[in-house]
Amino acid sequence: MTPATASERIGRTREQMAERLAQDIADGSYVNLGIGIPELVAKYVPVGREVVYHTENGLLGMGPSPAEGSEDPELINAGKRHVTVNPGGSFFHHADSFAMIRGGHIDLCVLGALQIAANGDLANWSTGAPDAIPAVGGAMDLVAGVKKVFAITQHTTKTGEPKLVPACTYPLTGLGVIDRVYTDLAVIDITPDGFRLVELSPGVEFGYVQERTGAPLLQP
Repeated sequence: MTPATASERIGRTREQMAERLAQDIADGSYVNLGIGIPELVAKYVPVGREVVYHTENGLLGMGPSPAEGSEDPELINAGKRHVTVNPGGSFFHHADSFAMIRGGHIDLCVLGALQIAANGDLANWSTGAPDAIPAVGGAMDLVAGVKKVFAITQHTTKTGEPKLVPACTYPLTGLGVIDRVYTDLAVIDITPDGFRLVELSPGVEFGYVQERTGAPLLQP
């Protein structure tokens, strides 16, 4: 499969993917956001809903990115991006932050993905290539300790290969850990029967998504 050109691309943008995911975060949730597209989710908390964002380097109550020129060099998230602090936010030791994760006190984490298997296995830290940088970070702790895990990613690689596959071929982050996947083309649940479509992105047809999914995609 060849990647689509700019004129052929359909589905949601990265920002729209993040906005769509934010709609599914329950009011009052404690949420950890991974690096990349997951970081965008903090911008799209629905009006009237409170979500408390946690970052594993020691902040609870993380706000969105600051306006350009108003960054505080001491306020960063785990991905080293500048953030703000919401009223009532708190700071704590790195070990305490991981105790929150490992103790099951975080309701949801949102992670990027290199591959997601039909049974919910996640690979998101390395391709396994000899020159790959070992940078798993807190991902293994998050998928093991957080109550629910959402993945957000482009549906295919830059070369058009499916990221949703029968079984992961890259080093695993966790076994059977993903609950729901948000891509530019669709929202998909992980079920005992495999991938199940929740909804298609605007302007996207089922056959187009199935062609770009490496395993059977069950319809609602």
